[in-house]
Amino acid sequence: MPDFLYRYPPLLRGTLIKRYKRFFADIELDTGELITAHCPNTGPMTSVSTVGSPVQVSQSTNPKRKLAYTWELIEVQDHEPTWVGVNTAMPNQVTRLLLEQRLVPQLSNYEALRSEVCYGQEKSRVDFVLTGASATSDPLISDPLTYVEVKSTTWLKGRCALFPDTVTTRGQKHIRELRALLPDARVCMLYFINRADCTAFAPGDEADPVYGQLLREAVQAGLEVYPCRFEVSPEGIRYLGLAELKL
Repeated sequence: MPDFLYRYPPLLRGTLIKRYKRFFADIELDTGELITAHCPNTGPMTSVSTVGSPVQVSQSTNPKRKLAYTWELIEVQDHEPTWVGVNTAMPNQVTRLLLEQRLVPQLSNYEALRSEVCYGQEKSRVDFVLTGASATSDPLISDPLTYVEVKSTTWLKGRCALFPDTVTTRGQKHIRELRALLPDARVCMLYFINRADCTAFAPGDEADPVYGQLLREAVQAGLEVYPCRFEVSPEGIRYLGLAELKL
């Protein structure tokens, strides 16, 4: 079993009562206390917001926060009991650790890592840029940078993780921007599979066929795709390696 890439602070267990207005979740803690937690996931959370499911929340001591609790995990029953990460702020934080520890061999040969770098004609920000050494070793590439965009997914069908689970004009824009860098730079999509029960990854064509088409066209033009599997638990997050890519 791999070591934890990230360890959660002590979390509190409870039961989901309801999620509403995208940003709020009413939860009954195991102590019996009823709380309202911040829901850091603005998407539909397809199949990962079932009322009555076990959840885990973190508690902040910052007195300036409107809500002291943050919803971090939910336990689903699609195949076997599986914890799923619902905090969309976590994947970028964990991906940074993944890259810094050189755990994805294809993205390991670099000297410096920058985050939230502006680029493109549509004024986008790419999550990470790798520079130096042989971040890209292709002599035909004129821009010696590797651009890495991160997308988190919790939706699955069978054992296949899917992204997106709703129409994402922002995601479409990111694919267009990355493709526009080709062939002068190396560009990568890293899909953060926020649950351990998926062994494959595919575009969520049912939810956003335009995104799927853009992704496939970009791959044909040279975009690299890395679907990264993670095991999530109340203790922390482990990296499990790459899922099978199904385009």
